Amino acid sequence: MATIKEIRERINSVSDTKKITNAMYLISSTKLRKARQMLSDTEPFFYATRAMIDRIVTNLPEGTKNIFLETREEIPEDRKKKGYVVFTDDKGLAGSYNHNVIRIMDEHLQSDKGIKKLFVIGEVGRFHFASRNIDVEQSFLFTSQNPTLHRARKIAAEIIDYYFERRIDEFYIVYTTLRGATCETRFEKLLPLDFVTDAHKKALTENQGLIRDEFLMEPSPSAILDNIVPNYITGFIYGALVESFCSVQNSRMMAMDTAGKNAEKMLDNLRLRYNRQRQAMITQEITEVVGGAKALKRSKNGKRAARAAAGKKA
Repeated sequence: MATIKEIRERINSVSDTKKITNAMYLISSTKLRKARQMLSDTEPFFYATRAMIDRIVTNLPEGTKNIFLETREEIPEDRKKKGYVVFTDDKGLAGSYNHNVIRIMDEHLQSDKGIKKLFVIGEVGRFHFASRNIDVEQSFLFTSQNPTLHRARKIAAEIIDYYFERRIDEFYIVYTTLRGATCETRFEKLLPLDFVTDAHKKALTENQGLIRDEFLMEPSPSAILDNIVPNYITGFIYGALVESFCSVQNSRMMAMDTAGKNAEKMLDNLRLRYNRQRQAMITQEITEVVGGAKALKRSKNGKRAARAAAGKKA
């Protein structure tokens, strides 16, 4: 059984830990508010860009050729070169956030056919794949915290270069979104853009003879796609960065809140044990004092009886 001193030290240790978790909770809540604002500022541009791409693709002249209109369906599934962009955090203490992303990525690495290459953001992901001797094609060496458009452009430029040079046939993205208070890990196809290729097919097959919008595309439809689609990819990547940042702050906030509640329960239990042992010690001390007093009284009574007996004999 732990002594009173050990319990007191344990109480102090748990109290210090609780202060840390409370501080981390407040920091995460502040960052979450900032990230939500960033996300709300980004969404109008993202959806406007997608609507513009839809409109342009629907009105493309017949015979337009562009790399972003390719489906690459002619490549056999087991020969396709697939790239996976994985968003993790730089540290733990965020509940199941990193675990869910890595679990989904591991499942697809095992089940998906073809040649697989990883593009990783975040120290947790880099460490996980390195510890399992899984090659990482590109590791973006900047923190997953404080997402910026500059970082999104660097990631998008790298992805588009791989796609243009046909070193990768399909790109997928694994990130986490925040829906209310719940984090949802998502696995989505990034390239080829299905909504672009589907809209182009529909325009070629179903819209024959229909009156289209009047578009003057300068310098050419292909050049416009080469300009606007990378902007869409950049916006998508930036949105994923911000969504992941929101999600990790929400996960960390919930984890720290749970840790704080658990610390309070531990403190209640430790205080109860401390008070019981303290009361037991006080009771023992009182018992020893009372026992000593009784023993002293018996000793005095014995001496009196001895003196009285000696006096009678005399």
